Amino acid sequence: MTSHVPNEARVIPLRPQSARPQSGSPGARPAASPVSPERRPPTVREPLWRDLVGDVLRRERLDQERTLKEVAEAARISMPYLSEVERGRKEASSEVLAAAAGALGLGLGDLLARAQGELVRLTSRHTGARAGRGTSGARFDGMCLAA
Repeated sequence: MTSHVPNEARVIPLRPQSARPQSGSPGARPAASPVSPERRPPTVREPLWRDLVGDVLRRERLDQERTLKEVAEAARISMPYLSEVERGRKEASSEVLAAAAGALGLGLGDLLARAQGELVRLTSRHTGARAGRGTSGARFDGMCLAA
């Protein structure tokens, strides 16, 4: 059985102890001193991979002046699903991405390389670093895709 008293809820804190309000209990930790806004790291949300890939697919389709229906039929995927992928609403499998890329005349590697380039461009803009290999300002220089 459990070691707590019946009819008493156990509370599991969701915030670290230092972020919780100071209580008068003897075992409470002192609150962390606030960090000045100048020293705080920027709170820029990194883009999601599915958004980047969807943007690349849509941009390539529009550059080719093709409709969503044409590309979806060529890729043998449903038009609504391709639309969701382009808008970053669905996390597509590597098979779906390869089919969509192939329908646009791209290889899967081309699609992923363009998305990675976009990621480097966006993250370097927010960190103030120059774009380019090894100077992206991103925490990682490279790409890993797990399916």
